[in-house]
Amino acid sequence: MSDPHTHGDHVRHHEHHRGGAAAHGEHAGHGGHGGHGEHAGHDPEMFRRKFWLSLILTIPLTATSSMVMDWFGYTLDFPGIELVGPVLGTAVFFYGGWPFLTGGVHEVRSRAPGMMLLIATAITVAYIASLVSSLGLFDLEFWWELGALVTIMLLGHWQEMKAIGQAQGALAALAELLPDEAERIRDDGSTEAVPVTDLAVGDTVLVRSGSRVPADGEVTQGEAEMDESMITGESRPVVRGPGERVVAGTVATDSAIRVRVDAVGDDTALAGIQRLVSQAQSSKGRGQVLADRFAALLFYIAMGAGAITFVVWSLIGDVTSGVVRTVTVLVIACPHALGLAIPLVVAITTAVSAKSGVLVKDRLAIERMRTVDAVLFDKTGTLTRGEHTVAGLAGADGVDAEEVLRLAAAVESDSEHPLARAIVAHRGRLHGEAPRASDFRSRTGKGVEATVEGRRYAVGGPALLRELGLASPSELDESIDAWSSRGATVLHLIAIGEEVRVLGAIALEDEVRPEAKRAIEDLRAQGVEKIAMITGDARAVAEAVAADLGFIEGRDEVFAEVLPADKDQAVADLQARGLRVAMVGDGVNDAPALARADVGIAIGAGTDVAIESAGVVLASSDPRGVGGVRRLSKAGYRKMIENLGWAAGYNIVAIPLAAGVLAWAGFTLSPAVGAVLMSASTIVVALNAQLLRRVELTPES
Repeated sequence: MSDPHTHGDHVRHHEHHRGGAAAHGEHAGHGGHGGHGEHAGHDPEMFRRKFWLSLILTIPLTATSSMVMDWFGYTLDFPGIELVGPVLGTAVFFYGGWPFLTGGVHEVRSRAPGMMLLIATAITVAYIASLVSSLGLFDLEFWWELGALVTIMLLGHWQEMKAIGQAQGALAALAELLPDEAERIRDDGSTEAVPVTDLAVGDTVLVRSGSRVPADGEVTQGEAEMDESMITGESRPVVRGPGERVVAGTVATDSAIRVRVDAVGDDTALAGIQRLVSQAQSSKGRGQVLADRFAALLFYIAMGAGAITFVVWSLIGDVTSGVVRTVTVLVIACPHALGLAIPLVVAITTAVSAKSGVLVKDRLAIERMRTVDAVLFDKTGTLTRGEHTVAGLAGADGVDAEEVLRLAAAVESDSEHPLARAIVAHRGRLHGEAPRASDFRSRTGKGVEATVEGRRYAVGGPALLRELGLASPSELDESIDAWSSRGATVLHLIAIGEEVRVLGAIALEDEVRPEAKRAIEDLRAQGVEKIAMITGDARAVAEAVAADLGFIEGRDEVFAEVLPADKDQAVADLQARGLRVAMVGDGVNDAPALARADVGIAIGAGTDVAIESAGVVLASSDPRGVGGVRRLSKAGYRKMIENLGWAAGYNIVAIPLAAGVLAWAGFTLSPAVGAVLMSASTIVVALNAQLLRRVELTPES
């Protein structure tokens, strides 16, 4: 084991989003209505601007409406009051209603009627009827209702768009793993800083301690422990020397190496992961939301009811009543409640989850979570802390375990290696600071040594034992065998002097999160069929962690020694068995799997690319949040169904009444009463959605 700081200052880079331009694209993504987001400009900021301006215009529209003045018993009269409706109503119709009008046209062209066409029909009929009434031809003044309908629909769409994830950001986050520049070695042995994009196959680059490898290649000189966790998922640094391959994006933790480039640009392993993420995201079906299905059905019902209404009243001989009844049917067929049924639940779900550290990026992901019957956890950094901790101590030759820890911590105190920090931290928690050491020296890829209390000691793994010609004492065999069977890293404390001997051994493991077992129990209690774990670590490590977490043999599943492409494939395989899969991870190598899964859940302490690839992000690193997401999903879906049921129930009653089916009994639904019912429907939906705030996201202890 060696110290990553022995070569002076690290080379640090600010990475830009190279290669990510295509990731963002031009499409703004209105995923809320079955693909209607193909219209340019359908983004949260556009809906926000249109909502606020439409609201400002709707206030005077409503205040000057004779219908509203009659309701509340007040009177407004000033020169030009009769122009307020036509002028402001026209502005709201064309400015605020434009996204719905263009969306409606798109739905007509694609022969897929939905919410946009329903809204477009309602506001167009309201606008034409109000304009004709302003000319004195009819008494159907809908200006205030037009303004309210457009404004509330804009609010609903704005909230909806805010809840939709920006999945393509994952590709830009992947690009950030590469440095901006590389140190290319000239023929005379000197180095020159060049942009990474200028590297070619055959170039040799210098990768300093603490720096990222700029391109895939083969080590030609030097030896270093490489942190490859962002690519392979393997939690332990891996020693790479001459003749061995290194991958772009990985980090040399302790020493400088020279690398001959053999792959650049799209041919690198990192670019391969980018392609996997892109393919998985594009293959994930967005589907139509429930509100759109209701809207499509309601559109046909409204059109049919309107046509029947006009024909029947015309046959009766009352064409004027036929026009009034038909207009009323078409306007009130698009209740505010239907437009808000889904967005309100989404907005409140997002707010409730955020307070509990759960960030919902993709509302379709939170909807799908209730149907998940398999949860696939990445091991490192998700079920475990991603950091090693001392798991066992054993002394030899009369040295007790505490003395082994004391001396090892002293030797390691000047090292910045992750395993060294784990030993020093463990000693500090138990007994305070370790003795001071001097003459610290690193043995690259093998270990470290230092002088403690006048004697020379070394700490290292099997490579150090081989270098010194030592074998582990037989009295340590039982402990080491037990540790090795769990996949633990075993280091030895060695006394160096006239006699070189092993004084003891230390086992280090990636620490299992104490809350991970509770998270799994909570998911089982909710009826999740299968819990699975996937990792780049060795099978022995994975099986040991699974045993600690209480995996059930024959029911749960462990995927070990898995490469990035295989993680993506593991999700696809589970899905091929008919399972709906939620993937929980935190690393770059998890990104394709997160994107492929029915629901991708990123641990917030993880990498940017994992977070960008996921639909749901746990801001903390507590895996118990996964069960909370499922509970919230089920509660949110229930509220959506209730709200849609209310909206549908409103129409079942309101449309026939507006059409005049009870006119023979002297009862008709006037536009004013229809507007009141619309408002009442909206209030009911809003109050029902507020009940979501009672959902408890964290399982009871």
